[in-house]
Amino acid sequence: MRRSHIGYEAAKRAIDVAFAAVLLALLAPVLIAIAAAVLVTMGWPVIFAQERTGLGGKTFTLYKFRTMRPTDARGTAAVASDAERLTRFGRFLRKTSLDELPELWNILKGDMSFVGPRPLLPEYMSRYTPQQARRHEVRPGLTGWAQVHGRNAVPWPERFAMDVWYVDNRSLALDAKIVLMTAAAVLRGGGVSADGCATMTPFEGEAPCEPEGTEC
Repeated sequence: MRRSHIGYEAAKRAIDVAFAAVLLALLAPVLIAIAAAVLVTMGWPVIFAQERTGLGGKTFTLYKFRTMRPTDARGTAAVASDAERLTRFGRFLRKTSLDELPELWNILKGDMSFVGPRPLLPEYMSRYTPQQARRHEVRPGLTGWAQVHGRNAVPWPERFAMDVWYVDNRSLALDAKIVLMTAAAVLRGGGVSADGCATMTPFEGEAPCEPEGTEC
């Protein structure tokens, strides 16, 4: 890590902790209201928890609001597609990015940052090129350079190239720019899904959409 990045990382972590703590406190009523709506429309649990890969390739548990129904009433047998399981309220949560709010807890814990490459599934680690794997040189983010340039609609190679560009050019000024661009992207509501999918296509996978039981 360059010396200039050391001070940046310390300042960024301090900002992350301060803003995550404040937002969790201020948004507590919103979080409770969304949790209640998820419970009514989709049942228990209201939180979707999944292992993702973070800084240095270490795994952590990412938390989001659920946007899909379970595969059946018992959460076991009959498997439906993501498009069939995604509820109307779930689509609203995804379009507005409100499903991401529980990740504020991940930021407070130090698993994530407000800005950085999006955390992906651990099984993708063996599929990266050495250059693509550089995305794990920084904490993953709630939003990032790739997210403000198309979100899930961006093809994987381009997305990873943008992630690595961010790693090499990161600064507080760039982070502030990404946050402002994120607000605009959320208002537009585009790029939530890849073409032809309810969620996103897997990285070098053969299935047309994410494996059942995943939320991107």
